[in-house]
Amino acid sequence: MCGIVGISAQRNIVHHLIQGLASLEYRGYDSAGVAMVAADGIARIRAKGKVRDLQALQVETGLDGHCGIAHTRWATHGVPSEINAHPHVSGHVSVVHNGIIENHAPLREELRAEGYEFVSQTDTEVIAHLVERAQRGGLSLLQAVQDTVKRLHGAYAIAVVSSREPDVVIGARYGAPLIAGLGEGEQYLASDVHALLPLTRRFIYLEEGDVVEVRRDSLRVFDVGGAEVQREVKESHFNADAVERGEFAHYMLKEIHEQPQAVADTLEGRIAGGKVLTQIFGVDAEQLLAQTRAVHIIACGTSYHAGLVARYWIEQLAGVPCTTEIASEYRYRDPVVQDGTLFLTISQSGETADTLAALKLAKEKGYHAQFAVCNVPESSIVRESKLVLMTRAGPEIGVASTKAFTTQLVALALFALELGRAKGLDGERYADGVRQLEHLPALIVETLKLDDEIRELAEAFASKQDALFLGRGTHWPVAMEGALKLKEISYIHAEAYAAGELKHGPLALVDDSMPVIAVMPNDRLIDKLKSNLEEVRARGGKLYAFVDETVAHGLDAARVVVLPAAGEIAAPVVSTIPLQLLAYHVAVLRGTDVDQPRNLAKSVTVE
Repeated sequence: MCGIVGISAQRNIVHHLIQGLASLEYRGYDSAGVAMVAADGIARIRAKGKVRDLQALQVETGLDGHCGIAHTRWATHGVPSEINAHPHVSGHVSVVHNGIIENHAPLREELRAEGYEFVSQTDTEVIAHLVERAQRGGLSLLQAVQDTVKRLHGAYAIAVVSSREPDVVIGARYGAPLIAGLGEGEQYLASDVHALLPLTRRFIYLEEGDVVEVRRDSLRVFDVGGAEVQREVKESHFNADAVERGEFAHYMLKEIHEQPQAVADTLEGRIAGGKVLTQIFGVDAEQLLAQTRAVHIIACGTSYHAGLVARYWIEQLAGVPCTTEIASEYRYRDPVVQDGTLFLTISQSGETADTLAALKLAKEKGYHAQFAVCNVPESSIVRESKLVLMTRAGPEIGVASTKAFTTQLVALALFALELGRAKGLDGERYADGVRQLEHLPALIVETLKLDDEIRELAEAFASKQDALFLGRGTHWPVAMEGALKLKEISYIHAEAYAAGELKHGPLALVDDSMPVIAVMPNDRLIDKLKSNLEEVRARGGKLYAFVDETVAHGLDAARVVVLPAAGEIAAPVVSTIPLQLLAYHVAVLRGTDVDQPRNLAKSVTVE
């Protein structure tokens, strides 16, 4: 959530600041602003709404400059409004901030007692006043920020400028992502590399507690203790074109259609000779997998659904107990950890606040090792984990996750198969699982050919206010993911149930106005699922079945969508694709903001 861009340069950089914000729109926001260091102080513009509104305001005001900061805000403290929008100003200082300052209330009272006035409802304004106070006391901007962050409790990534030092931007991070970019005659800060890809490919991924001083001709990093340190410069392999929509009407549709390539990329170099290469998980993977006696999966949102699918795979293929839990619940209980338990986190961004906090807590709990499945190589969760498997989904701009989810499933399938091999999984079953993964990109291509059929089907949902999704086994979490997609972007209330639970409550909702979507692979639960669906028909419910082609014949439903035949590993991925397309086309028909649904952010970096 939120986005930060900061630049110190020898040229006018307002356009680049605003374009950087536009590249971060996918993170979710409700207001935007820019602050420039001017000859007589701080010049600032802010707008409630979209970056395009900010851009129009910049054209109107003629704001320019060579050193500045910019921000897109997603409201946490204070309603979305111009007055609550960042950047915030105190005297000669301006600040932008991602995260939450948990002790803002006592800091506010302290500052008010000294005569500082607050004009917003935000927690961020205390940072501006603290830095301004420190500079009035004679500290440099770098020293003032270092002094200020010692007072802050919570999570933050900040960028600060001061008209007292007109070519300096200071950044700091703790619990929220911030990166520095290196250029020629100009240097950068941002919360995400995508904001800076048109300007540089050379980045420093700041570590927890780092403070960075950015000048047009230099960049220095200081650790949490204040010592100057050298951080490795990384070359980004992201293509700037990857964050363009191209021929597609929305990023989400583009990303749905990128899934064959994303899955192929996730598999590349990880399977050889009909086997998963154990080393892909880490140097000590062979030994650690052999010693693993249980798995504990922690994730949020869509990643949690991927973890639920993995739970079935791990127990069925490896024969070890597996639990999957929501990170925000895990971190506030006292888990009992068995000897030899592997702690597995799943996160698209690698900066999800609750998941990262759970990982840090897990390090105190005696887990066997930490394993991360993630899409961002230099993210906090990756750096904190002993074993890692990257998903290679590439940039995902749409808030509703698509290719990140399916590549997570592929990464988790690789893990489940390899853990199974370490635990004595039958050789033929192992080989069949690997073959299914090898054929999966082609199966997804076939499934995407259903796009026109599903666009037509979406018309039956566009006027509905509720929907019920059903599945069994690994397809129960697939149904949960389908319901989540529909509610996220179309705003239709959607729920998912294990089909066997119908008679324990959900049947009360079923009538001819309630569409019921069933996901039906050809597995050992297919006959049980067919029996459950008879209960829907008996109550007059309208059934829409997404069915493996081997069991489609003779099925009685309002509409049957036939999917390519797939095995136990491939089927959850194949079944997910049409549910993504259904949600997308329903949202388009309802006229919602598909890529930036209301109230939601792409990367949830606050608790």
